[in-house]
Amino acid sequence: MAKGPDPGAEFVVDFPTLWIVPDWIEEHCPVPDGFRVGERMELYPWQLWCTVNHYRVKPGALVGQLAPAFHYRRSQVVAPQKTGKGPWSATIVLAEAAGPVVFDGWAKGGERYRCSDHGCGCGWWYQYEPGEPMGVPWPTPLIQLTATSEDQVANVYRPLRSMVKRGPLAEIMQSGEEFTRVGDDGRIDVVTSSALSRLGNPIIFAMQDETGLYNATNKLRKVAETQRRGAAGMGGRSMETTNGWDPSENSVAQTTSEAKARDIFRYHPQAPKSLSYKDKRQRRKIHAAVYAGSSHVDLDAIEAEAAEIMEKDPAQAERFFGNRCVAGSAGWLDGTKWAAKAKPRRVRPMTRIVLGFDGSDMDDWTAIRAETMDGYQFTPLYGGNDEPTIWNPADYGGQVPRAEVRAAMDQLMNRYDVVRLYADPPYWDTEVDEWVDQYGEERVIRWYTRRMVQMYAAAERLKTDVVKRNTAEGSRAAAFTHDGCELTQAHVQNTRQAERPSGLYVLRKASPAQKIDIAVASVLAHEALGDVIAAGLADPEVSYYYGG
Repeated sequence: MAKGPDPGAEFVVDFPTLWIVPDWIEEHCPVPDGFRVGERMELYPWQLWCTVNHYRVKPGALVGQLAPAFHYRRSQVVAPQKTGKGPWSATIVLAEAAGPVVFDGWAKGGERYRCSDHGCGCGWWYQYEPGEPMGVPWPTPLIQLTATSEDQVANVYRPLRSMVKRGPLAEIMQSGEEFTRVGDDGRIDVVTSSALSRLGNPIIFAMQDETGLYNATNKLRKVAETQRRGAAGMGGRSMETTNGWDPSENSVAQTTSEAKARDIFRYHPQAPKSLSYKDKRQRRKIHAAVYAGSSHVDLDAIEAEAAEIMEKDPAQAERFFGNRCVAGSAGWLDGTKWAAKAKPRRVRPMTRIVLGFDGSDMDDWTAIRAETMDGYQFTPLYGGNDEPTIWNPADYGGQVPRAEVRAAMDQLMNRYDVVRLYADPPYWDTEVDEWVDQYGEERVIRWYTRRMVQMYAAAERLKTDVVKRNTAEGSRAAAFTHDGCELTQAHVQNTRQAERPSGLYVLRKASPAQKIDIAVASVLAHEALGDVIAAGLADPEVSYYYGG
């Protein structure tokens, strides 16, 4: 994910962009409210960073190109509440409505953009540097501003109306309760879940606010996709803004964040995952990191709001103010505690290890995790290109490449001194049988995760050893560390514990779209290590033969 600089940091831009757009914004969009209402807008560093990236131009862009002239097809900005997302989003909407946002060729130097040439009587002009990309307004701007409800859309539309009323754009725009007229034929329409009649109209830009709340249930996933298709058909683009989302809800924001497309600009500042939001001092550090640069924010007020919400819904507070994507239901293992155990290191060939294998076929993922005798867990690499032993069937036409998995397992068995492999057999009975025959029944163990008592004990073993701070509190395996694999971190955070009447729990997904297979492989690897240690097999055999 392209996170960019820290929110409050200065930065260097080494790519062509429509610099005229942030300059136009600061001249045409006054501060919408507060003690400085009506004064000249000055973009925060993070707002400027997101603006210049959204309007980043491809070096080979040609006059006449619309969306294809830009490096990014669309953008996603994830920031906590009260950082200024709403007013900044309003400036982007107004720029798309009347600003020079359409690529108009490369400047030779000295060319000027004059507002008077485009119906604005403010008198402002901008002079281009040699080689700088130039911009012009859309001839007929048709824009949709979308949110889940009238109250939510007001977070953007209310400052937008104030900017129009208090600035030079009042000459060319007429702002009403449900739409703003731009010139003779342009419009900015408000679209909510209760006002979908405008959906399907041709548009050149869509601002989608709080996409962390867009899902299939409220039909806003379809709305977002329809708007993006409509904008693409007109040569336009779109932008999402949101707080952190609940990963159990499979929102549009999450889909965008996880998409492999490289033509999406993503901005999501985060504090180190090792910081716990439950601890007040660490929470303060998290707030300082994600609110950096938003000078109007009082961190004491943010802490007071967060602390109050923490009493009833800790996950919501962490999403709203910590800018983290955490689920509301009971998680199995605290993601911050897992992240705190990340201490990457190299594992040499022929190191004694154990393996955990969780396999699927067409829907879930297949993964192999390894752990050394001193409790360091990692995702092994295989093949000539050092690929991780994690397979998402979506990357292979919808089905896990079984031959590749078998080849990877063979490579691991020969590269390391594998003391034990715990493998969950369903879907992989044939392969597990082959591994038993090839590597021995003492090394390869069929370990069924469907056994509730055994799986509960294994999950608790790993959970306990992650939470423990030092080996003095527990067994040798309690000195647990890991490689910081981001995919494993995500699967651990996706894992929920579903309580059963017996007092035990089973591991489940946060939602059907969320995967937990790497976490299960981690449980199996750690259980294998615990059993190996208990059996006295952790240390290599020592030969006392002295040849003559």
